[in-house]
Amino acid sequence: MKEKIPGEWRSGCPINILLETIGDTWSLLIVRDMMFLGRKTYNEFLNAGEKIATNILSDRLQRLESSGIVTKQRDPSDARRHIYRLTEKGIDLAPVLIEMIVWAARHEETAAPPEIIRKMTEDREGFIASVRSQWLTMQGRNVSDSAIEANTED
Repeated sequence: MKEKIPGEWRSGCPINILLETIGDTWSLLIVRDMMFLGRKTYNEFLNAGEKIATNILSDRLQRLESSGIVTKQRDPSDARRHIYRLTEKGIDLAPVLIEMIVWAARHEETAAPPEIIRKMTEDREGFIASVRSQWLTMQGRNVSDSAIEANTED
C-alpha cells in the first residue's frame, strides 16, 4: 500500500482525514493499547488479544509514526528494542476512542469493565483528564507542566 503523505487527502472532509490517518482497525487497536493498556513495545502489541500479523504490525507502527501519532525511541534498557509512545497528537485521540467505546458498550455486549464504562459516561471530561494525566506521567511530565505550556502558548 502506498504510504500516505500527511496533507495529501482524498478530500478536505475532517472525517475523511481522520479515517485516512488512523481509520483502519489495527491502527486504532494499537492506539488503544498504548492509551488504555500501557503497551509500548512491538512484542506487547504482537501479543495482544487480536493476534495481529507481524507485517501488519510493523506497517501500522510505521504509519502511526509517520503521521505523528506515535514516536519511536530505543529502549534504554535494551538497545535492540524500541519504545513506542503516543505524541500530543496521539493522546488527543482519547475523546474519539472513548466515544467509540461508549457507543459499542451501549449497543453490544463488550469485554469493557462496566465500572470503566460508567466512569466514561458519567464523567467523560474527568476520565479524559485522567487518561491525559497518565500519558503526561509516562512522558516524564506532570499535569502542571502541561498547564504551564498551555498558558505560554497564548
